[in-house]
Amino acid sequence: MNSKIKNYLNQTQNSSSLALFRIGFGVLMTFGMIRFLTKGWVEKLYLEPSFHFSFYGFEWIKPIGDLTYLLFFICTISALFIAVGYKYRISIIIFFLSFTYIELMDKTTYLNHYYFISILSFLMIFLPANAYYSLDSRNRGFEFKKIPKWCTDCIKMLLFIVYFYSGLAKINSDWLLEAQPLKIWLTSSYDLPIIGSTLMQQNWVHYGMSWGGMFYDLLIAFLLLYSRTRIIAFCLVIFFHVFTAILFPIGMFPYIMIVGSLIFFESQTHYKMIKKIDLFVKFFGFKDKKKSIISTKSNKNPFVLAIVTIFFIIQLSFPFRYLLYPGELFWNEQGYRFSWRVMLMEKKGITNLKVLNKNNGNSFIVMNDKFLSEFQERQMSFQPDFILEYAHHVGEYYKKNGLKEIEIYADSYVTLNGRLSQRFIDPKVNLLDEERGFKHKKWILALDDEITGL
Repeated sequence: MNSKIKNYLNQTQNSSSLALFRIGFGVLMTFGMIRFLTKGWVEKLYLEPSFHFSFYGFEWIKPIGDLTYLLFFICTISALFIAVGYKYRISIIIFFLSFTYIELMDKTTYLNHYYFISILSFLMIFLPANAYYSLDSRNRGFEFKKIPKWCTDCIKMLLFIVYFYSGLAKINSDWLLEAQPLKIWLTSSYDLPIIGSTLMQQNWVHYGMSWGGMFYDLLIAFLLLYSRTRIIAFCLVIFFHVFTAILFPIGMFPYIMIVGSLIFFESQTHYKMIKKIDLFVKFFGFKDKKKSIISTKSNKNPFVLAIVTIFFIIQLSFPFRYLLYPGELFWNEQGYRFSWRVMLMEKKGITNLKVLNKNNGNSFIVMNDKFLSEFQERQMSFQPDFILEYAHHVGEYYKKNGLKEIEIYADSYVTLNGRLSQRFIDPKVNLLDEERGFKHKKWILALDDEITGL
């Protein structure tokens, strides 16, 4: 076993593969950050709300006023430096820290692909992505022809986890037997030209896309790995993600996955693509200095290998933490985030808090728009950890304003994947007595239905 591991760690491949991935990642992240800034989302999501939902353990991470714009600017510049390979190690560390800070500022904005970008950028800290075709190699006067094979394989592994785990999550009765929530979403796409009022209304289309989506996620990484099916698989990647981008407003994720899937091609393909990029760069008058070629960039640092190994152990096991909790995952969402459960739920709710003054028995209903933006209220209404954090925030507010002895109860109704709405939170539980954490939330009422599957 040890000899096989050593032999694998000694394998190398052309450094152009990782260089092309670095360029694609940097360009997409630069565009994504500029897009976020120009659409006014910084002010809308981070500056206008007076309260921000936090991830447990990261309550100290909050927007920093107008300096939040500086944070986005730093993240944008670091992404650009990653693309061109300038001060790469420092740039990727700064990007990881700044982007992850942005992601943690308000839990309301959580998306799977934000999480993916954070962990991918963390992984890239330990990869020699500036070994070839970078300003770093230009400035030092030499570049590496080859890098360890595991450096590109670990990116393939991360993409495999995202795809395959997404496919496993789709093996459930709502997705396969009821075509939910696609049936809800597709029938509402009647405004799409030509197909909106025709195909998107057909039951067989809903089921076909549900089953097709499951098989796509389960198999696409295997098809990309196999050379004989790689071209067809990549065409499927392009079609699937472009079609998804047309149907659903999911931002940069489709383009990230399309560009990321290029890593599965042979190094010769990556080398040719970089030469095309080089011709484009030279067209604008940027001439490269002649550089020496060094055979191999070694990267067998035991510390680095240990970190990467631990990283993948966590990525492989963490999505299954939901098994530690009783009840329906889609309903209680305990262990739902960070597990590649992509677009599996159409969940809406109405949640109001009742504040009871224990001194005189009087009570009143909290006006949610006093504390939350419309987007925050919408997310709070059906997510139990949001409801609990909101209740504690409201409790602190009223205690500071003279109501010392109070209790807070939730009147909450939620609908899941087309089911009739039902009461969500036990109305007899004083939420101020409940603590945030990873323990099972017994105050979430059980779903009166069963969703079978993984």
